[in-house]
Amino acid sequence: MQTVCVQSQSGADGVLHLDIPVDAPNADYEVIVVLRPKAHVGKPETPEDRGWPAGFFEATAGAWQGDFVRDQGQFEEREEWQTIP
Repeated sequence: MQTVCVQSQSGADGVLHLDIPVDAPNADYEVIVVLRPKAHVGKPETPEDRGWPAGFFEATAGAWQGDFVRDQGQFEEREEWQTIP
């Protein structure tokens, strides 16, 4: 079995014609077709297009200056559960 990826465009009549190269001419093949519309590839969005301030990531990435706090503090003490018979 061989997987072949072919990109093609349908015609004005709404029909997609596929030309798939094969190894052996005049041979029988079982063909399985999965149609998946190609995603529109446009200009990628910038962080500013997504609402981030200009230069935010450049100014903040790797900007941590200090020690990491490892102490998580103390947990609160809770009352013990009592089962009712």
